[in-house]
Amino acid sequence: MAFGSFDNKSSGAAMSEINMVPLIDVMLVLLVIFIVTAPLLTHSVKLDLPQASAQENQLKPERIEFAIDAAGTRYWNGEVVTREQAIERFQAEGTRPQAQRPEVHLRADQAVPYRFVAETLADASKAGLSKIGFISQPEQ
Repeated sequence: MAFGSFDNKSSGAAMSEINMVPLIDVMLVLLVIFIVTAPLLTHSVKLDLPQASAQENQLKPERIEFAIDAAGTRYWNGEVVTREQAIERFQAEGTRPQAQRPEVHLRADQAVPYRFVAETLADASKAGLSKIGFISQPEQ
């Protein structure tokens, strides 16, 4: 490795090799800093934390299978109901705590007038049931 000199009598060409000394100095300083700070990062406060043994609550909300056929007849889990009965049942389910409110799965025949679907959606939402899903058959 050639080092530059202060001798002006030698050739005036620039030094063609990289001076590694400053790089090595910086690396040694960083190494010392990391050696000093590494033990400080692993220092922790000793705490006596309480132990708890609880199982995860896996309650799945119920679901209401609500169907409307082409004639406009409403079905609550397969049982024929009138609109007034459906409203009463929606209100009864809406009084439950938020986490226990059931999901409403709405199946409507493609020939049913939209008025019946809209009434059902409005009745369920007025009762506080916000989880409403539309169930359909995939095209074949």
